[in-house]
Amino acid sequence: MRPTPRPQTYRVKSFGCQMNVYDGERMAELLGEQGIRPAGDDEDADLVVLNTCHIREKAAEKVYSDIGRLRREDGTSPLIAVAGCVAQAEGEEIMARAPAVRMVVGPQSYHRLPELIAEATEGRRAIDTEMPAETKFGHLPARRRAGPTAFLTVQEGCDKFCTYCVVPYTRGAEVSRPHADLIAEAERLVGAGAKEITLLGQNVNAWSGEDAAGHQVGLDGLIRDLAKLPDLARIRYTTSHPNDMSAGLIAAHGEVEKLMPFLHLPVQSGSNRVLKAMNRSHSAESYLRLLEQVRAARPDIALSGDFIVGFPGESEAEFAETLGIADTVGYAQCFSFKYSPRPGTPAADMAGQIAPEVMDERLQRLQAAISRHALAFNQASLGRETTVLVERKGRHAGQWLGKSPWLQSVHFEGAAAVGDMVRVRLVQAGPNSLHGEVLG
Repeated sequence: MRPTPRPQTYRVKSFGCQMNVYDGERMAELLGEQGIRPAGDDEDADLVVLNTCHIREKAAEKVYSDIGRLRREDGTSPLIAVAGCVAQAEGEEIMARAPAVRMVVGPQSYHRLPELIAEATEGRRAIDTEMPAETKFGHLPARRRAGPTAFLTVQEGCDKFCTYCVVPYTRGAEVSRPHADLIAEAERLVGAGAKEITLLGQNVNAWSGEDAAGHQVGLDGLIRDLAKLPDLARIRYTTSHPNDMSAGLIAAHGEVEKLMPFLHLPVQSGSNRVLKAMNRSHSAESYLRLLEQVRAARPDIALSGDFIVGFPGESEAEFAETLGIADTVGYAQCFSFKYSPRPGTPAADMAGQIAPEVMDERLQRLQAAISRHALAFNQASLGRETTVLVERKGRHAGQWLGKSPWLQSVHFEGAAAVGDMVRVRLVQAGPNSLHGEVLG
């Protein structure tokens, strides 16, 4: 390959989970530190980073489709970097199948983007999918800009090895970032304008570390220390695993005012046989007992979860148990997916793979139940006076959109600005959003 000019502009496209959004933001900050600016909306970027997700079926094929769309009318392409979990899992194959790709970088190595760009501009193709013992975070630039809400990755990787999941193979073993580093990054985010911070991890409640006094603490200890930051108004965390919901973390929901009344706790299935086949460490009964404890600590808490329908061997009766647990909990919101076999995972080779049309029908029934409960939760909020953190302008003139403490999308009309905390009364409800009237 011929040498190419050093890129002057970039565009980062992130797909998938919130941790990918965080990683995309950090890559953008890293490129900015190199003097590379974000491309305008109507401008071709010199460098495009596709920050990929490997959770869903055909994720890799989507990468190749995106690469093809980057080809310009004159037959040229920008410098293309494939990052994230697809890069980690299929880096060599990407290089073989897609000559336009000049760089492949895994989620633990993106701090090396400047060196990889240097190699690519010299005419070489660069790949780094290592999982180094020294984490990337110490090599990333300080956070200097933030919106009213910001993500903060506190934990990466997974040791649970659910039989359907590729995360342990693409993100590695569970690793917790040091307490002091997280407090420092949170302080910078708040100084840059963040009023709400969401703590992220593949199993965020598995985080543990040594606090400033030298005591070993869990996620609840970190939350309590973050709550001491005077200009931080709200704290959230996701995604949790039932196995790591400690008594201290449950208690924090009732004791830490800045910890918002919202919990995302995936269950995946209501069938104990299916849960065992998934290698989930909880039963339907133990999961429901956990939620009872959380509700006892914070009675107004909004609950969210994840479901997979059509796992290999799932019978109609077992799917009915999933519908039953959704009805029992009455989730405020939920994410539900059809099972998709991921290469290299045990479930991909299990007998009893479910027909696509059966999965489609089950997913529609589950989502109908989820929507019904989400609407009921929002309707139960009508008349409530609460505070909305304004995140952006709405679709209409004078309209603003933000989140309630229960992570409900709330729109209202009135004098406001992004980042304001506005008191409203909730007066209209749908399954996905509410309308508020400004108080005072």
